[in-house]
Amino acid sequence: MTTRVTSLHSGDPRVDALLPRIKGFLDQDVSEMNALGSRVRGYRSPDGPSLWLRDHTDMMRGFRYWERDMTSMVEHFAETQTARGWLFDYFTLTPDKLPCERENWAKYVRVPVEADVEYRFVNGIYLAWQATGDDGWLQRMLPHAERALAYIFNDPWRWDVRHKLVKRAYTIDTWDFDYTAGRHPWLNFQITDETFWGIMHGDNSGYYEACLRLAVLLYRVRKKKRAAYWRHFAAGLRRRTNALCFNGQFYTHHVPLVPVTIPGVNTAAQLSLSNPMDINRGLATHAMATAIIKEYQTRGKSTGAFAEWFSIDPPFPDGIHGDEKIVAGAYCNGGIMPLVGGELARAAFEHGCESYAVEQLLKYCELTKTDETYLWYFPDGRHATRETSTSPEAYPTDGWGSSAMLYALIEGLAGVVDTGACFRQVRLSPRWLAAGRDDVEVVAAYGASGASCGYQYRHDPARSMITMEVSGLGEVQLHLLLPEGTRVAGVRVNRRAVEAGAAKIEQSPYADARFAVRGTAHIEVSYR
Repeated sequence: MTTRVTSLHSGDPRVDALLPRIKGFLDQDVSEMNALGSRVRGYRSPDGPSLWLRDHTDMMRGFRYWERDMTSMVEHFAETQTARGWLFDYFTLTPDKLPCERENWAKYVRVPVEADVEYRFVNGIYLAWQATGDDGWLQRMLPHAERALAYIFNDPWRWDVRHKLVKRAYTIDTWDFDYTAGRHPWLNFQITDETFWGIMHGDNSGYYEACLRLAVLLYRVRKKKRAAYWRHFAAGLRRRTNALCFNGQFYTHHVPLVPVTIPGVNTAAQLSLSNPMDINRGLATHAMATAIIKEYQTRGKSTGAFAEWFSIDPPFPDGIHGDEKIVAGAYCNGGIMPLVGGELARAAFEHGCESYAVEQLLKYCELTKTDETYLWYFPDGRHATRETSTSPEAYPTDGWGSSAMLYALIEGLAGVVDTGACFRQVRLSPRWLAAGRDDVEVVAAYGASGASCGYQYRHDPARSMITMEVSGLGEVQLHLLLPEGTRVAGVRVNRRAVEAGAAKIEQSPYADARFAVRGTAHIEVSYR
């Protein structure tokens, strides 16, 4: 049996170039280390030599479609987890603060102000299990996952007892230095008695998703009571976060627990990068999601930026975080980030803004046609450089943003979403009509296990029909975008009629059906 590889052929050369181009970026971000006797293969951000848990686990959503080693990096962070449950942010075996640092010893670092590391660890376990289907490996990782969440939801540096939400220092969204009102001479990473504590929505959406994913994993190994506990906990976290942080248009960047005023910026108007992530993690309701997407669309028209992928908008005044390079429009202080664009596109596909989502992907196609991609750009389109970055490197192979774009391409436009492991349960939502494509072939495959799901898609407007040849081995939940102004007339699987449902997401009509695939299945969806 021939092992299939991830591929996409839509007939649009711009779209078809994205998958191999992004794979090329990510292939250049691979780093292998012998970490205290453990061989570790990880994906790094191209702004430094270190292997960060956050970068790697976010990039897993992209490289899982070809990478064979999905576990060694996650395992190593589990091995080095502390007795209290917290995890390191990153490790390195080479100097990463040149020229002042020359030692090539093993260095493990936890940035004290970071509150998001533990949910990223749980995500890493979940994504590795999806790609491998290895339940034995999962059993060994689950105690580490529960210990990590127990730390977050109990430690006084991480948990606000009054609101029952995760708290953090006043950082720019999920970034790793905080505002000190000038009390520290450079970027500050430490918790002190003068820390400006607050609630940041992105932390809580991350833990909401992590709790639900942990529940899925626990249920998989027959720990049903623990699974129910985490589902219940997640529901409360979502309810409290939405009540406190959503302002009617988007999630407020920083809800202060300690009074703070920053002259020169309307902090209540700041739209920060975790907003589209909140949607994709399931924190936002559909109404909240559409409000957030509309806010991005509005700011895209009013700000003059080449893309509305803001790290934060409006930005903070120049230099107030302690580094003269952190000016308005640079890096995490208003820089334009493809990682936000990918998340925004994925959210827009899911919430009835499919054409807008395609626009974001095509904008990234144009941005990367030189085979270069950067973590951030200035609003006028200039890319980051070593001179304008706070990091020692700024290579054009950003994996954080490119993997987010691949996430939007495969799960959003191609619509292949693994809801279990190894594509045994799949949500299939092809949205090719939004891209004007009528003849498409897609394969999504995991490099670690060889498991795959694919389809051939044909739209015949003359017959008012969409046909698909679906291949795989599992249960399929079809959620198929139909032409505007139509509704489903019927669904047939291998020439037999199956129950069909009609759904409307904003103005977008969809056909819904469920069926099993054992090898291949011929699907016919008629509309009127």
